Parts: sequence; structure tokens; C-alpha cells
Amino acid sequence: MSSARIQPTVAAAAASALSSTVKHSFSFKFPFPATTTPVASRRCGIRRTLTVAMSTVASNPLQVCVKASITVPDKLGDCPFCQRVLLTMEEKNLPYDMKLVDLSNKPEWFLKLSPEGKVPVVNFDDKWVPDSDVITQSLEEKFPDPPLAAPPEKSSVGSKIFSTFIGFLKSKDPGDGTEQALLNELTSFDEYIKENGPYINGEKVSAADLSLGPKLYHLEIALSHYKSWSVPDSLPHVKSYMQAIFTMDSFVKTRALQEDVIAGWRPKVFG
Repeated sequence: MSSARIQPTVAAAAASALSSTVKHSFSFKFPFPATTTPVASRRCGIRRTLTVAMSTVASNPLQVCVKASITVPDKLGDCPFCQRVLLTMEEKNLPYDMKLVDLSNKPEWFLKLSPEGKVPVVNFDDKWVPDSDVITQSLEEKFPDPPLAAPPEKSSVGSKIFSTFIGFLKSKDPGDGTEQALLNELTSFDEYIKENGPYINGEKVSAADLSLGPKLYHLEIALSHYKSWSVPDSLPHVKSYMQAIFTMDSFVKTRALQEDVIAGWRPKVFG
């Protein structure tokens, strides 16, 4: 059994009563804890976990299954929906136990709790819940402080960017309009942030940002690598928004490695 404990530096004002201590630990364990659903080990007989503990109102860490890196062992993978869930937990200062799942060789224990074999899934009250929309809504309901929900009219801002990004990324025809479709969505978002920013719900980060941010991260990396394309300077508010989101402490902690993002999109580009 091998383990490594990492204590990141957490900047906090001395007077803040909400400061927390963050501890990350990678551990290889036998067997699954008795208080959770028993699971089979990976093929090699080792289960990889990452436990994040913080000072919070939650008494026990939430268990969350997420995609594992395909380029570096024991690292978080490139799923933007998994990052959305982890960002929500981070922003709400919730402790969580992150279980890395190799989606190319899904272990039996994972398929028992997630028959469709999809991530993320989170354990709420001994029930494994899939779908990042459902999970983040449940987190908001169960742990309302700090509130992250955006008004309904703002929650869908920028929601078409991801699908148009995928269309452009997969396109083999420079004249098929997919690039322009993406630019149209980014332009609309740029205008929105100009009038309503710096974030989607104004001055504070909301659940809408935690959903869109990981998708923009994938957009930036994948289009740069596969298309030599970047958000144009004519969209300064989009660029400043991306910079603000990507440099958040919670984002830096939960982001995928660039090489994983590139590898993750390769089948879409060449498939």
C-alpha cells in the first residue's frame, strides 16, 4: 500500500471565520469502508481514492465517482461534467471522497452502483445518483450555504457554446459554417458578460459558471491543439471571463491535465 498526503496552501484573511483547512490524500485501500456499498477492487486488486477534507457543516465526506486520467496514474480525468460537480463541492466547502474510475476498463464495483457506467455519480443517503444536473441541484438543496443557484433566466446563458464547439471541432469542411456558429454563440456571450458580468449572475460566481467553465476549458485546449484556433481578441469579455474562471482556486484544484483533454477529444476528431 502506498499513499501520499499533500497539504496545499490555502490563502485566507486572518479575520475570516470561514477559513478552512484543505487536505488531499491519495490512498490505496482494502477493502471498501464498511459504512458504504461494498465494491470489488480494480483488476490489479487496488482501489484508488482521493479524500478531500475541509472544515464544514457536512459530517461525512460525500462519495463521488469520477473519470480517471488516461495519461497519468491516480489523477483526475478530463470529464467536464465531473469537474462541474467537484467545483460545486469545492465552492460549498464540502468534504468529498473521490473515486477514480478507469472508463476504458470499468471495474465491477463501479458497474454495480452505476449500471450505465457513466460518471459522475454521487452517493446521497446511501443512494448513488447520476447526472451532473441532478447532482448539483441536490447539492444546492442539501447544502444551501453558500447559495450558488442562478435565476432561471440566467442559468442557460452560454448553454449553446459547448455543442457548437463540438460541431466545429469535428468538422472537416472549413466552409460548413461550424466555425461561424461557434463565433455567433461566443459573441452573444461576450455581449452578455459586458452588460451583466463579470460572471453570469453578476458579481458572484454561480452554478451557471461552474457548468460553463469546464466546457470553455475544453474548448480552449482542444481547439488550440486540433485547429490552431483560439477565442479572438475581438471578444475581450469572453477572454477575461475565461481567465477569471480558470484561475479560481477551486478550478485549479479540479481541472484536468491538458494532455488528458487532448487525448479525450481525439476520437471525436479522428473517429
